[in-house]
Amino acid sequence: MSSLSVETILQNLGREPLRDPGLLRSRLVPELRRFLDEGHAAAEARLLENQNGLDCARYLSKQMDALVRGVHDAVVRHLYPANNPSMGERLAVVATGGYGRGTLAPGSDVDLLFLLPYKQTAWSESVVEAMLYVFWDLKLKVGHATRSVEDCIREAAADMTIRTSLLEARFLFGDPMLYDTLMERFDREIVATSAADFVDAKLKERDARVAKAGASRYLVEPNVKDGKGGLRDLNTLFWIAKYVYRVREPEELVKAGLFTPDEFNLFARCEEFLWRVRCHLHFATGRAEERLTFDHQRVIAQRIGFTGRSGLSAVERFMKAYFRIAKDVGDLTAIVCAELEARQAKRRPVLDRMFGRFRRRRGGALAEQGFVIDNDRINVSDETAFERDPVNLIRLFWLADRHNLPIHPDATRLATRSLSLIGPTLRNDREANRLFLDILTSKNVPEVVLRRMNEAGVLGRFIPDFGRIVAMMQFNMYHHYTVDEHLIRSIGILTEIETGQFGNEHPLVNQIFSSIQNRRALYVAVFLHDIAKGRPQDHSEAGATIARKLGPRFGLTEAETNTVAWLIEHHLLMSNTAQSRDLSDPATIKSFAEVVQTMERLKLLLVLTVADIRAVGPGVWTGWKGQLLRTLYHETEVVLGGGATDLARSERVRLAQEQLRAQLADWPQDVFEAYAARHTPAYWLKTDEDRRAKQARFVRRAEEAGRTVTTCFETDQFRGVTELTVLSPDHPRLLAIITGACAAAGGNIVDAQIFTTTDGMALDTIVLSRAFDRDEDELRRAERVATAIERALKGEVKIADLVDGKRPAKERAKAFHVPPEVSIDNSLSNRQTVIEISGLDRPGLLYDLTTALGKLNLNIASAHIVTFGEKAVDVFYVTDLTGTKVTHASRQATIRRTLLDVFKAEETAPLQRRSA
Repeated sequence: MSSLSVETILQNLGREPLRDPGLLRSRLVPELRRFLDEGHAAAEARLLENQNGLDCARYLSKQMDALVRGVHDAVVRHLYPANNPSMGERLAVVATGGYGRGTLAPGSDVDLLFLLPYKQTAWSESVVEAMLYVFWDLKLKVGHATRSVEDCIREAAADMTIRTSLLEARFLFGDPMLYDTLMERFDREIVATSAADFVDAKLKERDARVAKAGASRYLVEPNVKDGKGGLRDLNTLFWIAKYVYRVREPEELVKAGLFTPDEFNLFARCEEFLWRVRCHLHFATGRAEERLTFDHQRVIAQRIGFTGRSGLSAVERFMKAYFRIAKDVGDLTAIVCAELEARQAKRRPVLDRMFGRFRRRRGGALAEQGFVIDNDRINVSDETAFERDPVNLIRLFWLADRHNLPIHPDATRLATRSLSLIGPTLRNDREANRLFLDILTSKNVPEVVLRRMNEAGVLGRFIPDFGRIVAMMQFNMYHHYTVDEHLIRSIGILTEIETGQFGNEHPLVNQIFSSIQNRRALYVAVFLHDIAKGRPQDHSEAGATIARKLGPRFGLTEAETNTVAWLIEHHLLMSNTAQSRDLSDPATIKSFAEVVQTMERLKLLLVLTVADIRAVGPGVWTGWKGQLLRTLYHETEVVLGGGATDLARSERVRLAQEQLRAQLADWPQDVFEAYAARHTPAYWLKTDEDRRAKQARFVRRAEEAGRTVTTCFETDQFRGVTELTVLSPDHPRLLAIITGACAAAGGNIVDAQIFTTTDGMALDTIVLSRAFDRDEDELRRAERVATAIERALKGEVKIADLVDGKRPAKERAKAFHVPPEVSIDNSLSNRQTVIEISGLDRPGLLYDLTTALGKLNLNIASAHIVTFGEKAVDVFYVTDLTGTKVTHASRQATIRRTLLDVFKAEETAPLQRRSA
């Protein structure tokens, strides 16, 4: 603890009472501040040395005990002495809440109860007020209440928060009889009569808290205090146990029969680890930060001492340890709830809320030997069920799925204790694998049952390759969940697609699903598609190898196994092609079709891709991605069917012009012919029928009004995008100016089509992701972006200054390192060179890249913008000023070097959300 003791500080105040509150504080506060700072520094040093979070929290709590006592003694000695205290001048100071547990994080609140025998007197009011002024001068966050014993009992009866606070009350100093009276009455009048109500209230409170902090314990930026599987969950368990079993210390839970010694050791391990993370987090940030965000994770991993190993970075190994602890907290929650049920024999199971989507059935025997229905849930008939037949470890979950019933926590607990029975024999057992494949491909709710298997530890033990990715996070902003949770959620999405629940959002996948012939292969592929994450080799190729091993074990045919392996090996192909390639370029479709080869594979790959993207996390799926996937599907369908793409290029141009002529029947023939002659063949081949008609009318209106620079815009709620059309005299930096204006106005570009007419006008279509749900709000934003573009193109504003104003400050360190890459490929398009650029995203990046391309004298034919969390992947289809591909090696090297320099110039810039 601090070398400066509170006793020394009090002695230095002198023996003579100071009498003046202001003088006392001026002498006392600086010394106590030093005492606190030295104590915090000592606590941090101990934490870094012995890596014990509970030891740190208890050390800080003891330091606070000394400080609170010292402040009280100084106030009573120097300001309000009570030499012969009357009955009304008795006072007990009590720690409550987290501080009452004897643990304190560096940035925690200090909760105090000033306990009186009855109503407040002038003396007690003055003492409490003077103490609080000292705490406030010390900048401590103090939660305080001044109550009599009677007040406490009355308010605890009415308020569950106060009841919980008193449950953890700890006597600090003062009159012990007051504290003892309060505890005796609280135990007799409140706790003894309201256990069931308290349990119900605490579980409802937990549900609300978890919903607010994030409903999955596998969110990759967890809240250490309030998130699912965090410290508050452990606190809730102990509160409930304290209330129901009337214990005072956690160690008594074993004697009470709630935990086995091993389970209590697990409780203690979880508590220590979570306190360790929380204390490090507070020390590292200098504040009461509870969220383990990406920029903190790397720092905490380093402070705790994690290092990279086995294909995982230090931060990924740290977070894997964190999520395993969160899972253990979930297991302990289930144990406590099960014991409470058995103790209270409540009619409605406490755990019902945790097992949604199951129907109810009271009880009775099951046809399968060793199982019963117990209080609406599947349970084992005796404790030897798994030992007698290890296949029952899989059969338990198969029965839950077959009967649409949740599993009794006692059965789950026994399964977890019986994991050693799952070895090579059971893994290769034909019946066990048949049952598992039934679960995985069930038409009920396989997601829920698989999650129960995972949380019991059965899934990772039965499929060791799955066990490797349990609790594994990927250190990026794109993935919201751990790998195992993502795979299980993918199965849930797949089930919802099959049952038509995404009808309006995914009309195509709903339409084709019933015609899929390889349903089993599809479910297995979705379940395994990321199973090789965290390995040194490419996870798609390694995953295909694992699938070839697991397919026969699961009971798949050779053809099904080959389909699964192909799907896993190519599970990113359709998403990457749709989002980062020019889908109007025949070469794109041709190369994609050559890989896919059959309509069945095309259907399977589309469904897998949709399930994969949707399971990444909230907000990742957009209508625009759906539109791109549908376009790629339909274009490929034509090629695989040997259809319309065989038409001669000139014939397709002629048909497109005839379609437009029919739509512009009111135009004079000479006007139409002049307009049609202005467009190159690329325009007629790449734009759809509706857009051609809209743009023709837009161009004619602009010319009739004498405007050479103008814009128009419309929004599409289904696709989740807003389209901006820009007409302007063409020049090399045109797209850079447009992207800069979008960045400055907050427009997030996802796609761009660029055309130049034969008379030198640019007709560009810029696609922005929607920012608002309501069309009126979105159109107002689009007008703001369009106005910014027009002003920039007219030279009314300096675009570089506007973009610089949106750039982040450089002093904050980046959480992520994304090595920039530039690839230049002439095989992906028949007419253009494809430049793919990836690197760390930032505001204004697209402007910087298009500016660089403009300075390189490259014409941009189309741009395709994708963001995967913190990683930007921008693809440009370009030609030289002569309209030819970039083929010279020296020219390509210059382009590559220039584009990489764009990232080097911003290496010290922080990561913030992208604006363009």
